Amino acid sequence: MLKRHSLDAVIIGAGVVGAACAYYAARAGLSVAVVDRGPVAGGTTGAGEGNLLVSDKEAGPELDLALLSTRLWRELAAELPREIEYEPKGGLVVAATPAAVDALRGFAEGQRKAGVESVEVAADALHDLEPHLTPGLAGGFHYPQDAQVQPAQAAARLLAASGAELHLGEEVVAILTEGGTVRGVRTPRRTLHAPAVINAAGTWAGGIAELAGVSLPVLPRRGFVLVTEPLPRVVRHKVYAADYIADVASGSAALQSSAVVEGTPSGPVLIGATRERVGFDRSLSTEALRRLASQAAALFPVLADIRVLRTYHGFRPYLPDHLPAIGPDPRRPGLLHACGHEGAGIGLAPVTGLLIAAALTGTEPALPLSPFRPERFT
Repeated sequence: MLKRHSLDAVIIGAGVVGAACAYYAARAGLSVAVVDRGPVAGGTTGAGEGNLLVSDKEAGPELDLALLSTRLWRELAAELPREIEYEPKGGLVVAATPAAVDALRGFAEGQRKAGVESVEVAADALHDLEPHLTPGLAGGFHYPQDAQVQPAQAAARLLAASGAELHLGEEVVAILTEGGTVRGVRTPRRTLHAPAVINAAGTWAGGIAELAGVSLPVLPRRGFVLVTEPLPRVVRHKVYAADYIADVASGSAALQSSAVVEGTPSGPVLIGATRERVGFDRSLSTEALRRLASQAAALFPVLADIRVLRTYHGFRPYLPDHLPAIGPDPRRPGLLHACGHEGAGIGLAPVTGLLIAAALTGTEPALPLSPFRPERFT
């Protein structure tokens, strides 16, 4: 056993959410350590597309998080190295029928009242934004606030900027308590003492909660992404069909797929996203890949003959009400949660870190924490 440590907080999870918690805690003057059983961005973060979206969220608590986080990402882009590949490309949501356009219009109106910028795009103007888009669509909405980052780089650069102690390849095997209050963590190699422990373990956050003696019903939701060969910029925005919004909000365990297509600064086009609850089954689903490829080619016929160089997949941390768990857990003093963001974790990482830092320092949070209270499922 290595020497004991005395810290203000220990963060479990070196994905982008844990990294953002470390960054904002350090900015608040706290000393923190980050522990992960794998490498930086070795879980959900490394399997993500880097979406920073407001366009897919209806008015409510999650959209409030996303709007503040959008501003924080812009600030971070000015502070962190260019390798995070922050790109404020904007999003384009398209509809195949007039009825679907009407539904998008009502959705966008609710969002605008919350502060989202959106512009309706007539059918004959879609190709001004995306010249390679399939003809015959009924219209769409442009969301200039949507953006993109390279998620693994974002996590790594946030951690580096935080100056946090980093303990990789070390699984947390125990949450230390004293009189029912959290006092740190133990790994096979060391004991880290701190008055606060932040559960930012992503899809595995339910297991960390169990170590602390509380319940948090985080479930894995598997998703696949296709990566094409490098191309000229044939896709300018983050483009998806209107049914993607319904997939995000759905609680179905069955396979759902709706193509989200976007170019990257390095050339490849990324094609997501599928959702299905199959536990931690890592096997390849040819049906999921076939659907994504077909849907992407339906949106952008130019992609029909383009080679897919690789695929990857991971697990989104799903909570039953589609809201993350953020903040202190009153059932176990000293334990805080920053998890359950599902597919929005990269976009919501900065605001999550900011809220956790406020909770650690006892300052007024930028947004109310009540919708995200971790004990709401008991």
